[in-house]
Amino acid sequence: MSGASVLYDVPGPRAKVRNRVYMVFGSVALVALLAFVVLRLDAKGQFDAAKWDIFNYAGVRTSIRDGVLATLQVFAIAAVLSLVLGVVLAVARLSEHKPVRWVATGFIEFFRAVPLLITVYALWVIILSNREDLGFSGNQAQFWALVLGLTVYNGSVQAEVLRAGVNSVPKGQSEAAYALGMSKTQVMSTVLIPQAVRSMLPTIISQLVVTLKDTSLGYIILYEELLYNARSISTNIIVDGDDTYVPVLIVTGSIYVAMCLALSALANWIERRGRRAKTGIGVSAAAEPVTASDALEVGDAVPTAPGQKEN
Repeated sequence: MSGASVLYDVPGPRAKVRNRVYMVFGSVALVALLAFVVLRLDAKGQFDAAKWDIFNYAGVRTSIRDGVLATLQVFAIAAVLSLVLGVVLAVARLSEHKPVRWVATGFIEFFRAVPLLITVYALWVIILSNREDLGFSGNQAQFWALVLGLTVYNGSVQAEVLRAGVNSVPKGQSEAAYALGMSKTQVMSTVLIPQAVRSMLPTIISQLVVTLKDTSLGYIILYEELLYNARSISTNIIVDGDDTYVPVLIVTGSIYVAMCLALSALANWIERRGRRAKTGIGVSAAAEPVTASDALEVGDAVPTAPGQKEN
């Protein structure tokens, strides 16, 4: 019996036909829904050339470009900080010292429970109240409020992912490392964490994609990222008495989808490269088997040490 059949029942002939019918009806329903939406938008004039011509303006392209760069800047810093914080929290939660484990557990559970929007807004208010003491100017308060909010939330989630990865490593490996005289820090940094990261890499990348999408919350605190600039464009540019929300929404959504797909493609490339990496101890080639008579001859041919009597 294969391992896959234990997890689910293999569909029979009738189930396969039924699944194909469901797939056909579902595809037809989805296409019909998309067609209905497109026809309704076209009837409202949302696909008129004049409304899409706004993207030929230099100011609009510059605003979208600046929004993309601001989004990527926040994501890059928040992604690195959240991974570092995730490792620290995961190690702390796995600590043998109860106070350290309790503090890490409380931090993780608190920031996972509080909505990210509230966290970002609260940090923005705190930073604004102390802007002069912190030496912030311009939109630095919004920038760091968004970065810190994304860091504490996604760092808490990444900590649980890494903790699950560490717990999935067979205990025999850590026991063997302790038997070799390694300290707990060495075991964690050289044995457990690398294997946990490798096994949980798809989940880690999925959370990074969430981090990238959550940068859109910056428009709430007036940070000029992609969504904020898109909203400004659609509000300030009127064509034939109508707003341009739909064209701007389609373009902005496509950019977000493209960035997420690029991040996912990078993650898949890293995962494939890790699988192809030739690491570990190589297996030596097997030698020819030795018979009993050959073994006796080899034993007889061993020279004796000086002064030693032969048996």
